[in-house]
Amino acid sequence: MEFNDREPIYRQIANDLRRQIVAGVLAEGDRIMSTNEYAAAYRINPATAAKAFAELVADGLVERRRGIGMFVAPGARAQLQSEGREHYLADTLKPAVEAGVALGLSEDEILRHIKAILAAAQRKEAK
Repeated sequence: MEFNDREPIYRQIANDLRRQIVAGVLAEGDRIMSTNEYAAAYRINPATAAKAFAELVADGLVERRRGIGMFVAPGARAQLQSEGREHYLADTLKPAVEAGVALGLSEDEILRHIKAILAAAQRKEAK
C-alpha cells in the first residue's frame, strides 16, 4: 500500500481495509494484522494504525478479541455493500444519468450504454 498526501494515513488504511472486505479479500472472521504488525509492515507509527482500527471498530466492521487480535466482524461485508450502494446511486449514477439527459441523450441511449458497460464489467469480473 502506498500512501498519498491527500488524506490522513489512518483514513487511507481504514479505507483500504474496507475495500478488502467488500472485495472478499478479507472475509468475515478473518484476522487482521495487529497494530504493531501494520506499523512495521508499512513503516508507520503504531498510533496511526490504531486510529484506523478504532474507526473500523466504531463502525462495527472490525471486532477486538482480547488477547488474540482484530477480526472482520460478522455482517461487515453486507454493511459495506449496503452503504456503498446508497452512495453509488446518489453520488455516481444519479449525476451521470442527469448529465446524460442534459446532454440530450435519450432514455434508450442511456440504457444501451449502461447495458454495454455492465456487460463489460461482468466479463471483467468473471476473469
